[in-house]
Amino acid sequence: MTSCVTKKKLTDLQSLYDKSESDLVKCGDSVQDYKDRLDRMSKSQQDTENQRNISTSTIQERDMQISDLKVQILDYKNLRDKQLDAVGNLTVLSKEANANIDKTLSQLANKDKYIYLLMAARTKADSINLALAVNLTSVLRNGIEDKDVEIKIDKTVVMINISDKMLFSSGSTKISTRANTVLEKIALIIKSRPELEVMVEGYTDDVSINTDCIVDNWDLSAKRATSVVRVMQQNFNIDPNKLIAAGRGQYNILASNMTDEGRTKNRRTRIILMPKLDQFYDLLNPDKKK
Repeated sequence: MTSCVTKKKLTDLQSLYDKSESDLVKCGDSVQDYKDRLDRMSKSQQDTENQRNISTSTIQERDMQISDLKVQILDYKNLRDKQLDAVGNLTVLSKEANANIDKTLSQLANKDKYIYLLMAARTKADSINLALAVNLTSVLRNGIEDKDVEIKIDKTVVMINISDKMLFSSGSTKISTRANTVLEKIALIIKSRPELEVMVEGYTDDVSINTDCIVDNWDLSAKRATSVVRVMQQNFNIDPNKLIAAGRGQYNILASNMTDEGRTKNRRTRIILMPKLDQFYDLLNPDKKK
């Protein structure tokens, strides 16, 4: 009798142990699931923060520009008021003097109008560039490390800096297979914006190069820019009339060439998206202002 009872207890304990072990596995799976969800939420929050920083920086720059223009407007108004006061103090004016005063006032009014037009044009250009930068950031975000691609707004253009290691092998002008992914995404944005021109600039570090095919760093940077332009045209059907290739050699550096890190940063390709000149001037045309 004692032996049977002990065996039953042992069976019950084994069952309880098995159930506890099963519950532990389920708890582990649940913890991992929560960790995965937390990682996804953290990445989403970081993406949102990056976009917010881009928007904040652009808005601050625009506000500074508007403030500068307001100061200019105030100066012009003060000058006009002084001239009007001077005219009011005159008791006798010749016909010629009256004509000159009218002309001066008309010129001042035109300057005021032109300043307001400049402000409206710049605001429109800033809005276009901001939307373009946000679209690029969204398109390039998936599958591409932030350190390899940088998007900036500089005055009237949007610039995309791409690290050398993403596009080319060391000392080579041949586009890598990996580069096609990022260039294809950029090409999609370019094709959707027919009003843009595209300048591709190649940059190198200061390490000299001289091979059978490449004379120096000037030559290397120009050929790399041409390689990118050629891929844009041939692989992604970008209108060649919109494309410009330029080599900047070892100059216009971002960091010192005294360190490996600095040289790596200087080896880059810059794609600049900019409005065509005639369309930029249209922003200043009152007849075409929307």
